Amino acid sequence: MEFDFLEPLNDGILKFISSLSSQELGSKIVLHTQDQFPDINKINIAIVGVLEDRRNINMVNEVNLTAVRKKLYGMFPGNWDASIADLGDILAGDSVEDTYFAVKKVVAALIKNKVIPIVLGGSQDLTYALYRAYDDLEQMVNMVAVDNKFDFGKENETVSANSYLTQIIINEPNNLFNYCNIGYQTYYNSQEEIDLIEKLFFDAYRLGEISNNIALAEPVFRDADLVSIDLNSVKSSASGNMVSFEPNGFNGKEICALARYAGISDKVSSFGIFNHNSTLPESPIMAQIIWYFIEGYHYRSKEYPFGSRTNYLKYIVPLEEEELVFYKSDKTERWWIEIPFETNGSNKLKRNTLLPCSYDEYLSACNQELPERWWKAQRKNAL
Repeated sequence: MEFDFLEPLNDGILKFISSLSSQELGSKIVLHTQDQFPDINKINIAIVGVLEDRRNINMVNEVNLTAVRKKLYGMFPGNWDASIADLGDILAGDSVEDTYFAVKKVVAALIKNKVIPIVLGGSQDLTYALYRAYDDLEQMVNMVAVDNKFDFGKENETVSANSYLTQIIINEPNNLFNYCNIGYQTYYNSQEEIDLIEKLFFDAYRLGEISNNIALAEPVFRDADLVSIDLNSVKSSASGNMVSFEPNGFNGKEICALARYAGISDKVSSFGIFNHNSTLPESPIMAQIIWYFIEGYHYRSKEYPFGSRTNYLKYIVPLEEEELVFYKSDKTERWWIEIPFETNGSNKLKRNTLLPCSYDEYLSACNQELPERWWKAQRKNAL
């Protein structure tokens, strides 16, 4: 069984949880212990640790998530109604590929049971294993990475924390429909890589763009299936990572806001936090990122997929050569733009005929400016 790959929580964390008050988060979750395993059919969110970091040469500390868990479970939850379980850890296999296989099987089983896995690493190449978990689900995947780099590598290079994206793009089966990077820093990425993102019709937002207007990221997460956060995207003064010091990056407030956007998205079905390389073992920012993702989940509005458009206001914007159709939810006031698709043949976009967008994009269309998001979606649909 897939869940046999999971090791129960150790006695140290169990003893800590038993000492908590009934109001703290640790007292309100279901635990994988030596004596019992949580009933998957009764939970909404599952926390899974992965003790693997062999494909990141910059990791200097052995992966140990006990201190992170203590920090998280010592917090107080919001008025949440989600059922949360901690399924324990996937240990490093004899080979890294063995670890990938275990992660793939566990994550796929959780998603099939409509449970959202929060995967804690370990190195970010584990994102490749999360992506491969969708192989058995027979669906295209929209992936969002909060990262200061694109993580491209050479075609024949082994999957690693700095090259996993190339392997996702070139390896079969190719389930990737869209990739979006949030927070890249130009001096960490070659111009060739930046041009490749454009050539593939992927999306990328510089750190400064998002820091100046965090709301730009919300529509991106609304259309994501898989979200991967590299803690190197957070500046060291907030992350506690003094090993590979990062003077620039998202601050604590910003990365938590992004995690909340991911949680509030009705479509996000897996969430990972990687490259935990803090000199502060408990990594307070990592615990708070998890907390805000769960907080966002509590406020999901169940607007996706659309069962009916009767509760949405429809806006038609005529342009010179196109007629754009926007929808605005009367429940959350969020916006979507309609993407027409070809009917003569198969295409990948049939499930994405309504693309999340922002009010600002609607205003741009009213000023006769074709939204870039719409244009890229159209080009992908034509491929």
